[in-house]
Amino acid sequence: MNSNSTALVLGGGGIVGVAWELGLIHGLARAGVDLRTADLVVGTSAGSVVAAQITSGTDLDVLYERELAPATAGAGAAFGPGVMLRYAAAALRRSDRSALVHLGRSALRARTVPESERRAAIAGRLPSHDWPTAPRLRITAVDAVTGEEVAFDRDAGVDLVSAVAASCAVPIVWPTVTINGHKYMDGGVRSTVNAHLAEGHERVLVLAPVTSAMRRSGRIDTELAALGPDVQSLVISPDPAARAAMGNNALDATKRAAAAEAGLRQSADALETVRALWP
Repeated sequence: MNSNSTALVLGGGGIVGVAWELGLIHGLARAGVDLRTADLVVGTSAGSVVAAQITSGTDLDVLYERELAPATAGAGAAFGPGVMLRYAAAALRRSDRSALVHLGRSALRARTVPESERRAAIAGRLPSHDWPTAPRLRITAVDAVTGEEVAFDRDAGVDLVSAVAASCAVPIVWPTVTINGHKYMDGGVRSTVNAHLAEGHERVLVLAPVTSAMRRSGRIDTELAALGPDVQSLVISPDPAARAAMGNNALDATKRAAAAEAGLRQSADALETVRALWP
């Protein structure tokens, strides 16, 4: 293991999670800590969008300003109690693939916008549709039929837009995504961060917009502990002010600007702890 190897793990959290992560990353970079120097970036759900954006070569100023723009009609969706209950049921049994298969059946039956429409929306959010040559980028998803976890990268023979669309395919809300004949759903149904994919890296920073239940259950801590005793890790989640700004609906596009600004403000408080971890 290389003592200087770093992994940036970007977790799921909907539209507001994208904005908060970008605000935090932008603020840290302005203060001299550029997380884009990571050797590996892992993106799950909302984190896959951020991961593809920050590895595209686009200035962080530009990405941040995009989050401040008024939401366009139809940009968001409702992540209501019914969907949350299904997620909770799967979350309680994440180690049991049958729970994910059950959730996948619901996802496959759900009436949503057409898959082509959803792919186009994701394509519009990505500054580049090409996989980066560096850092290594891994995008998570779950097979909606088998419940199997997958991690797409530039060697998987899958285009970046499809990989991100699959990772963001919130069951019941958005359509499953077809890749090579398989149907995929949101990578966050298995884990909101998938920190286990950072194996082999000694310094791991996790940005986790949605963590309260995961932290209480010890799942994120368990994933990080499994990386080994020599791994240095840090998890950053929205502080109380950021949680208030993000609201209760992770897919509420009208809260995007407030979430980005909250992430930017929080970066000042997180700066020294991140600087201590990041070489």
